[in-house]
Amino acid sequence: MRHNVFISYHHHNDENYKLEFERLFANSYDILESRAVSDGDINPYNSTETIRQKIRDEFIRSATVTVVLIGRETWKRKHVDWEISSSLRNTRLNSRTGLLGIILPTYPRNSIDSYNQYTIPPRLYDNIESGYASIYNWDNNPYNVQNWIHDAFKIRNQNPINNRDLYQRNRSGDRWY
Repeated sequence: MRHNVFISYHHHNDENYKLEFERLFANSYDILESRAVSDGDINPYNSTETIRQKIRDEFIRSATVTVVLIGRETWKRKHVDWEISSSLRNTRLNSRTGLLGIILPTYPRNSIDSYNQYTIPPRLYDNIESGYASIYNWDNNPYNVQNWIHDAFKIRNQNPINNRDLYQRNRSGDRWY
C-alpha cells in the first residue's frame, strides 16, 4: 500500500511540518514516495499558465494521492489552490489523484474535533463535503496515515468537485467567503 504522494502546503509557514511528514512517512516508515514543489523549483516570473502546467506535469504527474497540510494560512495560497485543482483533473497525460487534508497543530481552533470551513482551502472543503476527500488531524502513527492515503487512492476515480475559479493571487483576511 505504498503510494506516490504529492504534498501541498504553505511553504513559508508550514515547511517544518512538510519536512517532518516526509521524514516520518517517506524515510522512517517508508509508506510513501513524496512529491512536492519546493521554493526555487519553478521560476516565479513564468506566466501563470506555465506555472500551473509545470506543477501538474512535473510534480503531480506521478502522484496517486495529494495530501494538503492545513495550517493557519494554507487556504490563502494561490499555489495550494492550483495544486488541488490540478490534482482533481483527469487529462490525457495525467490521472486524477485522491485527495485528503491533514490539519496541523498550528491550525487555530477551539476544539480538536472541529475546524472552520472558511479557513481551509475552499476547493478541498468542496470535496470533503461531497465525500471525495477526507480531513484528519495530524498524526504520527504510520498505520493511520497509510490507511488515510490508501482510502483516498481507492476513490480517486469518483467525480470530484473542481468548478471554482482558480485563485488569481494569494488571498488575505481571516477567512474566505
